[in-house]
Amino acid sequence: ALGSVLCTVCCVARCWRLSALLPTGCELLGVNPTDPVTVVLETDGTIVEDQAYFLCLPLNTKFMLLHDKETWAPARTIDGGTAWMARESLILEVDAVDSSAVTPPWWNLALQLKQDLTSIILMSEGELQSLVDAPCSELASALGFQEKKTIELQETLQRVLDRKEEERQSKQLLQLYLKAVEKEDRQEDVDSPDGMEVDSASGFMSRTLMVLKGKTSPETRLSTEDLQVVVSRGLEAMQQVLGWDAERTSMLMQACQAELSKRLQQVQAMQSISSTQQDGSRQREGAGMATQGSS
Repeated sequence: ALGSVLCTVCCVARCWRLSALLPTGCELLGVNPTDPVTVVLETDGTIVEDQAYFLCLPLNTKFMLLHDKETWAPARTIDGGTAWMARESLILEVDAVDSSAVTPPWWNLALQLKQDLTSIILMSEGELQSLVDAPCSELASALGFQEKKTIELQETLQRVLDRKEEERQSKQLLQLYLKAVEKEDRQEDVDSPDGMEVDSASGFMSRTLMVLKGKTSPETRLSTEDLQVVVSRGLEAMQQVLGWDAERTSMLMQACQAELSKRLQQVQAMQSISSTQQDGSRQREGAGMATQGSS
């Protein structure tokens, strides 16, 4: 036991990956690598657990490793020095050497790619972005590539990153759309539990009017019978029913007419197939009877 004045273990290390910082600190502190260890900033105790955040920190950042249930506390001055209460701590000063000789973060990634280009599929988006942002001439030197090939590599990586961002945005938009549809359906159920009431002025059921006025692509949501009624009413009558202008009503009528025609064609095609199958069956039966008669 060291009482109220605990040891501070210091070392100078270059660590470009958070995963490399932890085992180094555990080794210096004599802590089992499998034990729970938390990396925090020395200045304010901010927990560092993300590689992207780790790479964003400035040079010469000091870290502390807290073992198990140890907690960060501000330093206090004792006899002109500093002591840390309630824990042993390790301060790793990243890049305390001359910053002009510091190896950039993408350098080790480039060397890794030089050894095995397929390792690129295991890199995080932050690592890919660091390769994209690297100076082309220096990256080409590290990879052993010509600058033209290096430019093509960086452009390809940028397209990959852009596509991932587009996929994220598309997913978010889809989630918002699904939530909006779900909310709309719930509201529809509340406003009209059955939707079977008939509007006396128009002669349409309330559900049909609600679909025509409030749904996207309403022609796909109506029954064939409803479509026939809408088409048969004509433009002027539907304009009065919906309270729309002629152009908007005309577009709806055209969409309903097209949907109705498509459905009727599908019915006719099914009937034609059924008729062909029945004719083939009768022909086979007739051929069987003729064969029996000749025998």
